[in-house]
Amino acid sequence: MPEHFAAAPGWGWWIIAYFFFGGIAGGSYTIGTLIRRVGTVTDRPVARRAFIVSFLALIVCPVFLVADLGVPSRFLNLMIDASEGGLAFKAGTPISLGAWALLVFGLFSFVSFLGALGEGSSGPLTPISKLLGGGAGFIWNAIGTFFGLFVAGYTGVLLAASNVAVWADAGWVLGGLFLASGLAGSAALLLLLGGAGPSAARLETADRNFAMLEAVLVILFLVSVAVAGTLGRVLGVWLLLWLVVALGIAGPLIASRMGVARRWPPTTTPVLTLLGVLALRALVVFSAQS
Repeated sequence: MPEHFAAAPGWGWWIIAYFFFGGIAGGSYTIGTLIRRVGTVTDRPVARRAFIVSFLALIVCPVFLVADLGVPSRFLNLMIDASEGGLAFKAGTPISLGAWALLVFGLFSFVSFLGALGEGSSGPLTPISKLLGGGAGFIWNAIGTFFGLFVAGYTGVLLAASNVAVWADAGWVLGGLFLASGLAGSAALLLLLGGAGPSAARLETADRNFAMLEAVLVILFLVSVAVAGTLGRVLGVWLLLWLVVALGIAGPLIASRMGVARRWPPTTTPVLTLLGVLALRALVVFSAQS
């Protein structure tokens, strides 16, 4: 069993909300980019909605961070080195990398958000929409997607680098798990916000594929903590959260295989997926602190 010399930080729901919305922000931007590049004309409203959702989910992340830190200046300390008067960028520190990635991704998400708002109109945002609709937009979206994927997955990497029991035991799996669940939650949210015809079918397929990837990574997570001897802390008293996670993963798979979707409201599967994404983050955070 590995030796853990770091104490759990005592995080609560503010950080869990940050992890959740960060995953939605990065995942939605990624899905919007993919749809815009490989989709058809009928898929454009979904791509537009994805970029809007991405920015709206992202802007609340600093709020949750500040709420958890208690003092706003602590968040500024992640960006500015008060002692030397320069930028506090530390490439070897996951939390510093994450803070700066959040800022850079915020720029890409904001511009794409403006472009999405300007689509189909003749207002002041129209030039941004036209620019992002060409080759420059492809490059912009590709770079933004890189940072979006980083934001969606780095929170898991941050936990794994903390040397806290359960988090450190899971290793690289946590980053992949948070990324996959963030993508699944993003596809589910876009379905929930509206989609019809081929666009809805593509989102359902994406949700199903991300759910399968998430299921594989959940298994790897359980194997990793079992090998480290901390499986009891992950299972323990968290059976209700595990049930929600299982339903969130199984929902898209069962609905597509057994035609259950015809017998329940169309919002059921996306809601189950989103609740599962939230429960997964709560489970990972709380189990290490029990």
